[in-house]
Amino acid sequence: MIKYLQKLILNSPKGFISYADFIGAALYHPEFGYYMKDKQKIGRQGDFITTSNISDVYGRLVAKWFSSTCKKTNLPPVFCEIGAGNGRFAEAFLQEWNDSIKAPLQYFIVESSPYHRKLQSELLLRDFSVIQVESLSELGPFEGMVFSNELFDALPVHVIEKINGKLFEVMVRVQEDKLYEQQIPLNNSEILSFLEESKIVLKEKQRIEIPLAMEKMIQDIATVLTKGLVVTADYGYTNEEWMGPRRAAGSLRGYYQHMMMNDVLQHPGEMDITTHIHFDYLIQKGMQVELQLLTKLRQDEFLLKAGILKELENHFDPNPFSEVSKRNRAIRSLIMPSGMSSYFHVIVQQKGLQLCESDVFT
Repeated sequence: MIKYLQKLILNSPKGFISYADFIGAALYHPEFGYYMKDKQKIGRQGDFITTSNISDVYGRLVAKWFSSTCKKTNLPPVFCEIGAGNGRFAEAFLQEWNDSIKAPLQYFIVESSPYHRKLQSELLLRDFSVIQVESLSELGPFEGMVFSNELFDALPVHVIEKINGKLFEVMVRVQEDKLYEQQIPLNNSEILSFLEESKIVLKEKQRIEIPLAMEKMIQDIATVLTKGLVVTADYGYTNEEWMGPRRAAGSLRGYYQHMMMNDVLQHPGEMDITTHIHFDYLIQKGMQVELQLLTKLRQDEFLLKAGILKELENHFDPNPFSEVSKRNRAIRSLIMPSGMSSYFHVIVQQKGLQLCESDVFT
């Protein structure tokens, strides 16, 4: 990967590339990109863990909630998951659908990584009916639900910084086989438009990530979904939170063998790279393409409203290794204030519907 990046940078017109171009190559290059390589990324043997890999509770609960929502709204049971990773969420969702719902269902997975498509096929296709595609553009228009978990935080971002009262874009250059940062005066009109639309004003020495790729993803979702709900689970900040003193260094991070790395230029192609997303921008851009905000909840609040407490087994089991005990611990870890869910939010948007929050939660 480093040889490829060297060539990419040295052949660029000015001898450097944006962070967005660097992240796009480091994560999504067809051969060298982190997400595209045949390498375990999720779980103990990988670099990070997701909510759906803690337990099957998350996927099973969303299946029940989706079924209930379809009945209340007369939406057809068509579920589209973007970025399904190793397929654990889909497996739990589909198993619950087969076990308790037992109704027709169309399940689409949009997955750009050949490695992850292979894992999903091995896990799912023997027992369940799933249609896999590489991009949203391969899907025809449909009514239903689009779901993603930690999708937007993995999109490439630009990085800017305020120095001596002026805005600079932070670029990536190469010297003697090593990658370095280089600041240039900000002249990207799209970034300037983003700042103006978001009304974000940086303080001195503050840096922030600019998610220009987010807009296209939102537009692509709105193009294929003619009527239904878009459910996005991710971590991020509001515009007000972005401008707070705690955000002065931005949120760009890497995860390498479960260690957080502040310098994402290390281990290119071998490390996950992630940022907190701009919630207000996601909502604002959604509204411009007919995706109206239905609700924004912390993930633990979403799970409680979706009925996770009904999943708790109330009887005591003295064996801490029993399936009941493991399941109950997983549920508690998803709703405790100190648990993983407290760092995530769930944004629900609607298209072609006139719903309020009470219409989709009981």
